Amino acid sequence: MTKLTYLNEPGVLDNLRRRYALNEIYTYTGSILIAVNPFTKLPHLYNMYMMEQYKGAPFGELSPHVFAVADASYRAMMSERCSQSILVSGESGAGKTETTKLIMQYLTYVGGRAASDDRTVEQQVLESNPLLEAFGNARTVRNDNSSRFGKFVEIQFDSNGRISGAAIRTYLLERSRVVQITDPERNYHIFYQLCASGMDAEAYKLGHPSNFHYLNQSKTYELDGVSNAEEYVKTRRAMDIVGISDDEQEAIFRTLAGILHLGNLEFSPGKEHDSSVIKDDKSNFHLQMAANLFRCDVNLLLATLTTRSIQTREGIIVKALDSSAAVSGRDALAKTVYAKLFDWLVEKINRSVGQDHDSKIQIGVLDIYGFECFKLNSFEQFCINFANEKLQQHFNEHVFKMEQEEYQREQINWSYIEFIDNQDVLDLIEKKPIGIIGLLDEACMFPKSTHETFSNKLFQNFRSHQRLEKAKFSETDFTIAHYAGKVNYQTEKFLDKNRDYIVVEHCNLLASSGCPFVAGLFPPLPEESSRSSYKFSSVASRFKQQLQSLMETLSSTEPHYVRCVKPNSLNRPHRFENASIIHQLRCGGVLEAIRISLAGYPTRKTYHEFVDRFGIISLDIMDASYDDKTMTEKILQRLKLGNYQLGKTKVFLRAGQIGILDSRRAEVLDSAARRIQGRLRTFVARRDFVRRRVAAISLQASCRGYLARDIFTVMRDTAAAIVIQKYTRCWFLRHSYMQLRLASVLLQSCIRGFSTRRIFLYIKKDRAATLIQAHWRMFKVRSIYRNRQHNIIAIQCLWRQKLAKRELRKLKKEANETGALRLAKTKLEKQLEDLTWRLHLEKKIRVSNDEAKSVEVSKLQKSVESLKLELDAAKLATLNEFNKNMVLERQLELSTKDKSASEREVISLTELRNENAVLKSSLKALEVKNSMLECELAQSKEDSSSTIAKLREVEKHCLQFQLNLRSMEEKLKNLENENLIMRQKTLNVSPKSNRAGFVKPFPDPKFSGALVLSSADEKSYESPTPSKFIASLSKGFSDSRRTKSGMEKNQGNLEILSRCIKENLGFKDGKPIAACVVYKCLLHWHAFESERTAVFDFIIESINDVLKEGDEDASLPYWLSNTSALLCLLQRNMRSNGFLTAGSQRSAGSTGMNGRLAQGPKQTFKYLGMDEGLSHKESKYPALLFKQQLTACVEKIFGLIRDNLKKEISSLLGQCIQAPKLQRVHGGKSSRSPVGVPQQSPSSEWDSIIKFLDSLMSRLRGNHVPSFFIRKLTTQVFSFINIQLFNSLLLRRECCTFSNGEYVKSGLAELEKWIVNATEEFAGTSWHELNYIRQAVGFLVIHQKRKKSLEEIRQDLCPKLTVRQIYRISTMYWDDKYGTQSVSNEVVSQMREIVNKDSQNLSSTNSFLLDDDLSIPFSTEDVYMAIPPIEPSDIEPPKFLSEYPSAQLLLQNPN
Repeated sequence: MTKLTYLNEPGVLDNLRRRYALNEIYTYTGSILIAVNPFTKLPHLYNMYMMEQYKGAPFGELSPHVFAVADASYRAMMSERCSQSILVSGESGAGKTETTKLIMQYLTYVGGRAASDDRTVEQQVLESNPLLEAFGNARTVRNDNSSRFGKFVEIQFDSNGRISGAAIRTYLLERSRVVQITDPERNYHIFYQLCASGMDAEAYKLGHPSNFHYLNQSKTYELDGVSNAEEYVKTRRAMDIVGISDDEQEAIFRTLAGILHLGNLEFSPGKEHDSSVIKDDKSNFHLQMAANLFRCDVNLLLATLTTRSIQTREGIIVKALDSSAAVSGRDALAKTVYAKLFDWLVEKINRSVGQDHDSKIQIGVLDIYGFECFKLNSFEQFCINFANEKLQQHFNEHVFKMEQEEYQREQINWSYIEFIDNQDVLDLIEKKPIGIIGLLDEACMFPKSTHETFSNKLFQNFRSHQRLEKAKFSETDFTIAHYAGKVNYQTEKFLDKNRDYIVVEHCNLLASSGCPFVAGLFPPLPEESSRSSYKFSSVASRFKQQLQSLMETLSSTEPHYVRCVKPNSLNRPHRFENASIIHQLRCGGVLEAIRISLAGYPTRKTYHEFVDRFGIISLDIMDASYDDKTMTEKILQRLKLGNYQLGKTKVFLRAGQIGILDSRRAEVLDSAARRIQGRLRTFVARRDFVRRRVAAISLQASCRGYLARDIFTVMRDTAAAIVIQKYTRCWFLRHSYMQLRLASVLLQSCIRGFSTRRIFLYIKKDRAATLIQAHWRMFKVRSIYRNRQHNIIAIQCLWRQKLAKRELRKLKKEANETGALRLAKTKLEKQLEDLTWRLHLEKKIRVSNDEAKSVEVSKLQKSVESLKLELDAAKLATLNEFNKNMVLERQLELSTKDKSASEREVISLTELRNENAVLKSSLKALEVKNSMLECELAQSKEDSSSTIAKLREVEKHCLQFQLNLRSMEEKLKNLENENLIMRQKTLNVSPKSNRAGFVKPFPDPKFSGALVLSSADEKSYESPTPSKFIASLSKGFSDSRRTKSGMEKNQGNLEILSRCIKENLGFKDGKPIAACVVYKCLLHWHAFESERTAVFDFIIESINDVLKEGDEDASLPYWLSNTSALLCLLQRNMRSNGFLTAGSQRSAGSTGMNGRLAQGPKQTFKYLGMDEGLSHKESKYPALLFKQQLTACVEKIFGLIRDNLKKEISSLLGQCIQAPKLQRVHGGKSSRSPVGVPQQSPSSEWDSIIKFLDSLMSRLRGNHVPSFFIRKLTTQVFSFINIQLFNSLLLRRECCTFSNGEYVKSGLAELEKWIVNATEEFAGTSWHELNYIRQAVGFLVIHQKRKKSLEEIRQDLCPKLTVRQIYRISTMYWDDKYGTQSVSNEVVSQMREIVNKDSQNLSSTNSFLLDDDLSIPFSTEDVYMAIPPIEPSDIEPPKFLSEYPSAQLLLQNPN
């Protein structure tokens, strides 16, 4: 096209028409290929011969063809090792889909490989086209096979240029076509293919498409020249090739049939208001079929279509839907199922074809819907045209903008050419925050928004935009001037189609389907989505993100363009419409590309690349010391090439000049190749000669060696025969000698045996006599020994009795010392009784005062009422007198002649006036008295309120005393436990010392060891009787040896425990191995039943040593998990054995405590063995003490972890309380009004806190710390964050700003996201711990603070904050962003008065800061109830236990 003599629109159009008449449908415009749709089959252009012709041919050497573009992209990819992309664009019906198929067919031809199985990657890529066409293409007004989705195919290649994988991406499937079509369009092809499938259609109860609502909305059921039955067979074959199994195919078509039956459901109004039911039997049949095909419950399907569940605080409310809403729900379910099926199909194709993640190079082929302009254009056409605008911009950037910008950058002689830029249209559609998509999303978020409000807001914001116009005959339609022309859009369905609602009931229904395929299409929804019936997402925003990702992918590749042109609107062959074609050429930028290609330099290379590629043409220039630019210029001058340009870093060549350079380079390379071939052939010939000579020498040596080996074999056989003869003669002689020797030896042995047996019988008789004598002597000695032992035991019993009485007296004295504690307790009880008595007395006084005041108030009210009555009577009397005076005055005026009467009347008038004055004075006195009574009433009310306040304070003091009493009771319990333990220790020591002192009078060392008894093996303290002592003395010798073995065994046990504690044994199924092994060892050694043992102290000390020496980040969580598990196991053991029954009874009350003190002396007798009714296993206080120590260890580890976390997070919080200066500056310049404040993104400091929390959670969960402790730790960490941020906010004035409030608020939003992701199991109530800082920051960022009253601030904005804290924030606040003012002066004065009153009140605190809680937020019972039970028998013992003999039983019987 660029070689035309007259480059204008008629010349270009005439060239295309002439080539189209000759069936030459392809034309070059520079590097752009123009493809005119012939609307007929041209098989001679696409056979194997044509592929072979274009394979490896230089671009432009052969006739224009789509294979040439595909080959050029493949060769560029292989030579430059850079990914390529081929963009196929054009209007709907221009042949983009067919062109894409041809490109993929050629790429699989040049990049194919030998198949190892029946389904190669190339075949799967090709067969994915008809499969996706069946499910994603449909007939439109302009095209019988229009793609209703976008497709980007990435074909991946290995380093050898062979196809190694492929990936398919899809964009914006037209979901509304499933449920709604217009005549003469059709639904997706797969529905018509399924109806024409024969046996399969009968199995699914399908028939002609006219019987289904989703298909009979259009009367077009067949396409010209296309058989639905044959296409169905091709689709099934494509599924087989792609790798979809028969079961999956059956499930796919069953799902499609279910969608068709679902569309035939009709609803009618129900009996109740706004309800709906199935209309008739026909609809009921289709409902049953849909449920059977989806493999779900028919009643549940009906319920999800006719009702909707609403989640409220009180519970779930089921709302009935009317018939129109039920139909909408039916269509929504059908669209959702089809969209999920299409996504699964694309994912299955990608998995089957397989992606090569190691591939460095690839070719992407883009086939996306073309520009559409119909009579009625809705949301789908808007999105499609938006995508085409994006692609047109990409075309402009690569063909126009980048070309001219590079010429200007390189500063070459170049005249600027104007071209059409569509950036303003893209800004109109997608610019943030005010664009068409942004306004549409904003309207969709408001439930009451309609398309009228959306249109009005659109016209208000873009009233003067040159690309947007308002429709002439509609108030809501708008027109956009696209690059391809103006398109009028109808907005009636914009909001509904942009809202992509997912109904939770639909998803739950199909997720519970009996068909695994259908259930797999609907994975479980997240928790926050399941709370509401609808989940909103914007279709336009999601499509914009997909387009942005596509543009980024295309920008990273080298593009190649194919412009498809539709010759006529009737889709007929040999018909050429000039107006339509010239419009497409103008909109596609083809003419501008021709001008730039003629005027510009299509070939450009950097000087280094040029010299590296073409320097071999002139090697003498390369040997000289020139720079790259000078060498490039000299090479071009030597070749006598003109009309080129030398830029700063590149050389620019006209079209065709690079071919001359390549041909000259090829000649030089051919000459060099011939020279290399000559040298190589010489080398190969010499190498063959040397190899033959070496082979001949080797053959001669082999022959000589063979002859020598034959001679040697004969000599060796002769020598061997002589040796064999020698050894045979030797064997015969030795055999005869051995027979003679054996006979003589046998004779000698018989004689010697006879003499030996005679000697043995004599020795046996002698030994028997000696043994009898020994037993007799032993009997005599034993009888003497037993008599002496009997006497010794009697003496020992008397001495022990004396010592026991002495010890009893000491214990009685110690028991009397506990009386002080009892007196303190009785004193506290008396104080409590006194306080309770005073409380009851105050209550009675308050009740009596209230009654007296109520009586007095009633009396005063009655007196006031009586005075009011008197006042009314006086008023009536004065009124009557006044009337009388008026009458008398009139009579006086009438009777002026009678003077005497008038004088009398004057006197009476004066008297009446005096009486009137007296009545007025009495009325004023009554009013004064009434006011005094009202003051007294108010005073009495104030006195009663003050009395009530005092009573409340008394109640608080009583509660405080009760708490003190309880703490004293707990201390008393601990003292009793320690007292009992000390008694046990004294009892354990005293018998041992007594026995040791009693043994001293016996000087004979034979009996010294026999009298020392082993206290470690005893289980009672009973006084030994003489008979028992004799038995124990007889076992004394064996006991001494047993004590040594016990000590060795004890040492081995401690080594086992030490290794279990010091080594990290890890976890199994979330259970700590070390805790389970230690517990099993203690059970096996009966440590919980012994009354004295050092094992528990050794365990606690070893754990403390490990915590001191090891890494705290790793050891503390590990031992928190192990110690808590060991504590739960110990608690369960004590509960199961009844060790805690006494402890449970101790918390019964004060009476139980008195009884326990009375039982103290009795327990001492029990320890001495004087109470025979007490079991030996009840008083296991070492185990109880170990439980307390282990509880303290758990609390210590928890506190260490908490303190370490607070130290680590304190430094991070110091950086997060105040926004960075740059952020504040930019934040202040972002907008000029408080309306529409932009949301700031959190800085890296908040990210560091999130990372810190993530690492904390990973550490704790990695060590299987129970969720109970994780929840407590997380809650305390967030409480610390709240305290630190809040106190810093109140102490630093630079933090009380508007921009800083926004910054902290954004950080709190990140913390809220982290809490939601962490789930309530691990986060707990952490979000509520941030109430103070949340309310304070919310108060900082609100506008119009001066309009807020104090009550609104305290009740609505900051209910958690005190007046002192609000006053502090209000006085320190300053707006660094908008300059707004803080709260009004009236509110400040009110808060100041309240603060002054509080400061005068001594009982209230004057601090406005928060205090940190350092207490341990749990008890032993909480730990036991929160942690699930652990079964130690499931844990296998570690392998090192096999090294210790004492642990063999654990290995044999781990239970």
